[in-house]
Amino acid sequence: MIDITVMDGDKGYKSLKCAGHADYDEYGKDVVCSAVSMLVINTVNGIEKLTDTVLKVTNSNSKDGMLEVVFPNETGKDATLLIDSMILGIKNVIKQYGDGFVSLKIV
Repeated sequence: MIDITVMDGDKGYKSLKCAGHADYDEYGKDVVCSAVSMLVINTVNGIEKLTDTVLKVTNSNSKDGMLEVVFPNETGKDATLLIDSMILGIKNVIKQYGDGFVSLKIV
């Protein structure tokens, strides 16, 4: 199971953590894992390259499917929009493939 936790703050998001594997199919054929990975990685890359939001990758381990990102100053408007878009995409993956492969928590 892929566990995704997004921590919301008063002025935007504070952190994003994604860990685990979907195990929907074998390695190289797992469309759920690929979809979630693409959504999360593209969001982090977009925030880094297209916004003024400061981010810090605190843990990244592709073997464990782990990516943890902290936003020390919380997210600005543009980064918040990108994360909201990622959340929408992840919710659509869960809707299409069921909640047995991906867990999304916004706290």
